[in-house]
Amino acid sequence: MDVIPAIDLLGGRCVRLYQGDYDQSQVFDENPVAVAQQFVEQGATRLHLVDLDGAKAGRPVNQAVIEAIVQTVGVPVELGGGLRDRQSVADVLSLGIRWAILGTVAVENPELVAELCQEFPGQIIVGIDARNGKVATRGWLETSEVEAIALAQQMEQLGVAAIIYTDIQRDGTLQGPNQQALRELAEAISVPVIASGGVSSTRDLLNLLVLEPTGVTGAIVGKALYTGDLSLKEAIRAVGQGRWQDIPPDFGSSTLA
Repeated sequence: MDVIPAIDLLGGRCVRLYQGDYDQSQVFDENPVAVAQQFVEQGATRLHLVDLDGAKAGRPVNQAVIEAIVQTVGVPVELGGGLRDRQSVADVLSLGIRWAILGTVAVENPELVAELCQEFPGQIIVGIDARNGKVATRGWLETSEVEAIALAQQMEQLGVAAIIYTDIQRDGTLQGPNQQALRELAEAISVPVIASGGVSSTRDLLNLLVLEPTGVTGAIVGKALYTGDLSLKEAIRAVGQGRWQDIPPDFGSSTLA
């Protein structure tokens, strides 16, 4: 299972939000490029970037920082936030971004998603951010009536490379991921599912590893890395490449909350 460190960009700085609330942001580092380098030095083989300014503005905003990270780290980088038209997607891919993550347009303009999947095969991921099973859009500022599973099934048919599922109510809380929602989603589609939101410990990742056979292939980790609750090196040792032999012998089904 991939452990994917997250770098959320707001005003060119590395921040974390609490449950997607822009008014509850915490600055963790003034230099996101240095943070990205540290993650790679600790073993990360993939990075997750979010342009929070872009998500709010509806267009990429932190391009200079994003390009600097891509040029520095030498590992694949995925990016979400404000990618709502063809030109924005083409622009960030031209910076060297490996995967463009679409959110709002998946709900509002699925035809565009289909066109982008054809034009950039294997490079389009859809992020499904949900509150109580309903999809949130526009930087989590609005909640639609669209069901997360129904949207995932539609996006699979359009040819997306993967689905990133975020339970907004778990994001930034360090309360652990919503395993039941992840299982239901992964069992409903055949494309890879990447978990996001709430991962706080190696045990959370081991619990997610149990879902790997259903199609949960990775986990995005954010706040826990910045607070020190989770060591990236230890996390990768525990679940990197799905190495079941690294699970502690006392890890039993009773832990699968």
